[in-house]
Amino acid sequence: MATALPVMAHAADITGAGSSFAAPIYGAWGADGRSAAGVNLNYQTVGSSAGQNQILAGTVDFGASDVPMDRQKLENAHLFQFPTVMGGIVPVINLPGVAANQIQLDGPTLAAIYRGEIEQWNDPKIAALNPGMKLPDTPVATVHRADGSGTTAVFTGYLARVSPEWREGQGAGASISWPGGIGARGNDGVAASVRNTEGAIGYVEYAFAANAHMTTVKLKNHSGAYVAPGMDSFSRAAEAADWKDASHFAVDLLDTTGPGAWPIVSPTYVLVPVPTGKTDHGPAVRKFFGYALKNGDAAALRLDYVPVPANVKTDILQQWDSAK
Repeated sequence: MATALPVMAHAADITGAGSSFAAPIYGAWGADGRSAAGVNLNYQTVGSSAGQNQILAGTVDFGASDVPMDRQKLENAHLFQFPTVMGGIVPVINLPGVAANQIQLDGPTLAAIYRGEIEQWNDPKIAALNPGMKLPDTPVATVHRADGSGTTAVFTGYLARVSPEWREGQGAGASISWPGGIGARGNDGVAASVRNTEGAIGYVEYAFAANAHMTTVKLKNHSGAYVAPGMDSFSRAAEAADWKDASHFAVDLLDTTGPGAWPIVSPTYVLVPVPTGKTDHGPAVRKFFGYALKNGDAAALRLDYVPVPANVKTDILQQWDSAK
């Protein structure tokens, strides 16, 4: 899917590719940036893996990835990496008669569902987490990303952290060998497959779930509380970020401590060549994201993303300008 924005006179054109997680906010910033920053953005939603590959190949002005690039690869390719917003990855289900956040799951049970060990929604393992609730005997249909995906890397990273069986069997990554289920491309593809399949469960970026009015679940977090996905629980997870010790701004927000923290939260990143003047459109990319980081919080909040802290934004812009 491409978001091609109309070209204005004397405006600079830039191209980016990658994360579907970040597509809504880059679309909003692109619309604002046409007049405010004088930059036209064309963003291709091709998934995080393709976004990293395209910036490494030099076919786009910036890559977008929900998974931070390896430090050595960044240095070898002379790339600067920074987060733009943070957001939650949420399980979504299709069970007629079940309301949003009515079902409670924990990490090991979610992993067992995706491993194919739980085949019906009234399985005793799910029932034990939902005492007193009448669960349907509907078969479970798991939906996962079929493309190389940062959303998948974050989701499977969480499963690997909370389930030894998943960690030793499937592992974590942008593309893994799934035990079964339905594959779909992009967050929108997963959302569509879940909507069209009774008994389905999938995982998407929260904005897709919220905009499509999908049925989310509560998850048990690190402190043992069942929490609903939303801006408050995402922000509580983001508050635990250790930016000071994060190499190349790659903070870990999975399964953080705190009574109200959502356990599957991640930044999404942009990758650009440095120094800025190395490419024809480098200064325009710096201008666009400089504008977005300084003025884009309202759009981010409207689209259910958590903005990057102000002091981190200042560090990003200073380090970008001084990067060699």
